[in-house]
Amino acid sequence: MSLAVGSTLGPYEILAEAGVGGMGVVYRARDTRLDRTVAIKILPQQLSSNSDFAQRFEREASVHYSTRTSAPYMTSAPRTVRSSS
Repeated sequence: MSLAVGSTLGPYEILAEAGVGGMGVVYRARDTRLDRTVAIKILPQQLSSNSDFAQRFEREASVHYSTRTSAPYMTSAPRTVRSSS
């Protein structure tokens, strides 16, 4: 799944692609409800359909939240959402 700048994903407006790695693509986005910048990571379908990998991804989100890393685009309340597409 590729997101175009200016598109929306739920309440998030995509601002830019922030990076690409082995776990997926990270986008800089704006939470339109809270008017703040967040990061959104999109996993490739082959990884997101793997339950072990999905659990690893959710653990990663929890670790980032609990350690309060200095990542400039990390939201203070991580959410994981599964899409059927």
